[in-house]
Amino acid sequence: MTSWPLWGTIVNTVAVLLGALLGLLIKTVIGRVARKKATVNDRPDLSQGERPSRLAELPAVIQKGLGLCVILIGIQGAVGTTEILIVIISMVLGIITGQLLDLDGLLGRFGAFIERKMKGVGGNVAEGFVTATMLFCVGAMTVNGALECGLQLKHDTYYAKSLIDMVSAVVFATSLGVGVSFSAVGVFVVQGTLTMLAVLLGNVIPTTVTAVMIAVGSLIVIAIGTNLMGLTKIKVMNFVPAMFFPIALCPLFDLIPML
Repeated sequence: MTSWPLWGTIVNTVAVLLGALLGLLIKTVIGRVARKKATVNDRPDLSQGERPSRLAELPAVIQKGLGLCVILIGIQGAVGTTEILIVIISMVLGIITGQLLDLDGLLGRFGAFIERKMKGVGGNVAEGFVTATMLFCVGAMTVNGALECGLQLKHDTYYAKSLIDMVSAVVFATSLGVGVSFSAVGVFVVQGTLTMLAVLLGNVIPTTVTAVMIAVGSLIVIAIGTNLMGLTKIKVMNFVPAMFFPIALCPLFDLIPML
């Protein structure tokens, strides 16, 4: 089974789904405990105004802390190339493409469609779906893992990513709700597609190109981290096309030595 290129993607997909389900369970338990505590402490003679339970605030606080970690991961990946000019041009062209295609809007509308179908389940499905899909599908490990699975039939990177994503899915599901579980579909589609592209392309893509792709993807990860912390509201899905422009730009720059 491990000789199958898509095996790592399947493991990652299952890990995200299991993590999200566990997170939803924890969310339910925390909600019940918080409500019970609020009921027990609701005494008129002691009331000094409503105070939110520290336990109920925990998911939001953890999300901000995880945002910091995501920023760190993005920074580590972004410094892995010296082709800064290609990174900049790729970002500009990618953002223009994403804005024209309105990829963030398309993904958001799909999430909203799911939310309407799941009305009453609880949690912001669209936000959870978009945020988790972007976090799990964009970055160094996604690209590297796909290349390793497709070219070398090695799944170590995706095994490690599966553990990280599972923990992240637990945390995100406790704060963003059921939408996180649907991101498993995004993981399978994106990573599966990248893996099969790697199989088709073989060794055509040089390591210098993948390094730039990883750097661009890592910059997008930083944007995800700032969004998670509530510092920005960047439409990160519109940035995703930028990851693929280095495939064309790197060979072009090789033909122009002065660049």
